Amino acid sequence: MILFFITMSMSEHFFPCIYINLQLQINILNRTALYISYDGLTDPLGQSQVLPYLEGLSKRGIQFYIISFEKNERFNQLKETIESRCNAAGITWIPLMYTKNPPLISTVLDLRKMRRLAFKLHREQEFDVVHCRSDLPALIGHKLQKKGVKFIFDMRGFWADERVEGKIWNLKNPIFKWAYNFFKKKELAFFRDADAVISLTKNGKNEILSWKELKDEPPHIQVIPCCVDLDKFDPNKIEKFEVAEVKRDLKIDNSDFILGYVGSIGTWYMLDEMIDFYHSIRERYKTPRFLFVSGESESTLKQKATEKGIPNEEIVVTSVSHSAVPLYLSVFDFAIFFIRPTFSKKASSPTKQGELMALGIPIICNAGVGDTDEIIEEYKAGEIISNLNGENYTQTPLDSNLYDVSVIRKGAEEVYSLEKGVEKYYEVYRFVTGNI
Repeated sequence: MILFFITMSMSEHFFPCIYINLQLQINILNRTALYISYDGLTDPLGQSQVLPYLEGLSKRGIQFYIISFEKNERFNQLKETIESRCNAAGITWIPLMYTKNPPLISTVLDLRKMRRLAFKLHREQEFDVVHCRSDLPALIGHKLQKKGVKFIFDMRGFWADERVEGKIWNLKNPIFKWAYNFFKKKELAFFRDADAVISLTKNGKNEILSWKELKDEPPHIQVIPCCVDLDKFDPNKIEKFEVAEVKRDLKIDNSDFILGYVGSIGTWYMLDEMIDFYHSIRERYKTPRFLFVSGESESTLKQKATEKGIPNEEIVVTSVSHSAVPLYLSVFDFAIFFIRPTFSKKASSPTKQGELMALGIPIICNAGVGDTDEIIEEYKAGEIISNLNGENYTQTPLDSNLYDVSVIRKGAEEVYSLEKGVEKYYEVYRFVTGNI
């Protein structure tokens, strides 16, 4: 013990940089954080965009408690898998069940459960930080901040505007109009009061900093896009024979040209326009296929294609586990996603972009969404279509030889690396806890 203190004294005297770094590590090791998400850890986004970050931060000494809201079917399927990951990382997971109906009322009731549990846990654990994923959890984090807890607002997007632009809230309805005005006021308060804000895009950050209400006290904003595990999405780890087997299973020939889409369609992805684009390339290729790696209804996708004069056999739909996604994406010659370019999408970072670029797959996308244009252009990772119309579709080059897989992959490494994302989150935690 005496030797230990002598050594520490010598370290402080002779090696001040080492001593300071050690102090930082000791401080961060004593931090506890409550992470609140209205998404489930058993959701695809929970598995790719919540847990990996928290697992990485746990290794840096932050002890996490997670409140999440789970959908019954996914929870029953994946509960043990997620529990195992949390236990291995030293994370305490407290799942609550998400309720959808009746609209609004169910959300209010969920928020009450969220608040009750969050304050109960804080009384027991005395959290240093509350990290809130999006606006609804931020309502609770904002209240906990008044009890001395550092508040991180992980905004994920302009939530209230997404509800309106996604046609979920009709402002002609006085209840939805009230809700919109309420959350826009709260959003401003979150930006003004949060100890740190996370934005998915530089575009979103610049929009926030342009608001006159925040000019006097601009928030501390860190830009962290939707990152990807580059080790899992590594083209060098995918064998040609595995891709060949997938093609056989999907009844795809090696000579077929494959345009691919990955993920759900949801509110924002422009299915009609994507099918129109596919239709425009049918004259260029004898045997094209449009492959959807998605949980969307096969009959719905094929019906939409039929309406546009595309034979059913050209539409291939398959749903796979997240671990199998890299292999199935490797079947694509090109990937496509068109997203409605509304105001709220300034803050949007498509998860699929990092995954596709990590695999070196060129992307066809539209302009005006987050930082997508800038990243595609900088790393020559595909084609951006400014105006979605037939003329532009037919003029879009689709020669894979024009693209360098290593350059596209480099873009993923520099922009979407999970390791870099964890490091940026770690910097935020150090900032809010006074360790910088």
